[in-house]
Amino acid sequence: MKDAEAAAVDRLRPICLGLPEAYEEPAWVGTRWRIRKRTFAHVLVVDPAHQAAYARAAGTSGPVCVLTFRVPGDEIAALLAGGHPFHKASWGVDVVVMVLDDDADWQEITELITDSYRVLAPKRLAALLD
Repeated sequence: MKDAEAAAVDRLRPICLGLPEAYEEPAWVGTRWRIRKRTFAHVLVVDPAHQAAYARAAGTSGPVCVLTFRVPGDEIAALLAGGHPFHKASWGVDVVVMVLDDDADWQEITELITDSYRVLAPKRLAALLD
C-alpha cells in the first residue's frame, strides 16, 4: 500500500507545487502541501488501527490511500452527494476525504486541489490563478 501512496505523491507533487508559494513537507503521516502554514492537500495510506478518524471518514476497515483537501462551503454538499470516493471528514467544516483508487479522475483532482488552495491562500496569491 505504500506504493500507492508513493504513486499518489508523484502525481500530486506537480499539481500542488505548481501553485504560487506552495511547498511540500512530511506530515505526521503521509505527505502534505501547504500555503504559508495552512495545509491544502494531504495524502496518506490509512491504517485503521492508527488513523481511526481517517478510516471512519473514508468508510473503510482496511488500508486505503486517501487525499484530504478543503472545499468551498457552498460546494461541499454537491461533491458529497455523489458518494464514493468522496466522504466528509469529522474534523474541519470544509474538509473532504477522497479515496484514491484506480478510478481516480486526475483532471478533477487537479481542480479540487486548486480550489482547496484558493480556500486557504492569501487573496493576493489566489488571484494569480485567475
